[in-house]
Amino acid sequence: MRLTAKQSMTGAAALCLVLALSACGGMPTERSLYSTNQPVVERENIVFDVDTSASGLSVYEQQRLNDWFDSMDLRYGDRVSIDDPMANMATREAIAELAGRRGILISEGSPVTAGAVNAGQARVVITRSTAYVPDCPNWSAKSSMNYNNASSPNYGCANNSNLAAMIANPEDLIKGQEGTGETVVMSATKAIDTYRDQAPTGTGGVKANSTGGN
Repeated sequence: MRLTAKQSMTGAAALCLVLALSACGGMPTERSLYSTNQPVVERENIVFDVDTSASGLSVYEQQRLNDWFDSMDLRYGDRVSIDDPMANMATREAIAELAGRRGILISEGSPVTAGAVNAGQARVVITRSTAYVPDCPNWSAKSSMNYNNASSPNYGCANNSNLAAMIANPEDLIKGQEGTGETVVMSATKAIDTYRDQAPTGTGGVKANSTGGN
């Protein structure tokens, strides 16, 4: 079938429109200043069972627990809790002393873990959080057109990935640290007092310097 010039032009225009619309499928759509890929925080519970007695932990069990803390590289941001069916204060104090050497306080309560705690044992739980940004870098935008004036899917990937890698306590990405609500006046005004009490640099006169050489 032979097409007229008008029909050919109409068909070409329709083909261009189809191609243009297909390219729109890869255009970014996020029009805010928020990045598409945000940090994700995951928690992991790591358990260690120790044998207990009425007097708490034996020297051998304390050494085992201390070595486990070392192997787990217990550090800031980790939470340590105790699942002790007997709620023995001597056991708690012994575990708290070992954790305290690493600057960690024992958390109240303990998360639910797999398996029951056997009689005559206590379970030490380290709750560790990690942060990462999934799908970064993100080069999913397949079109160079941006009719939505939107941010690229890769926008913010570098900053968010660096933040997730460097933050000391990933839990702070979910909820920041809360203050006590108390202000220590001596500490709050220390910098101001230092500035006010500092003698001016010209108080002792101008220092004489020789310009002559040897």
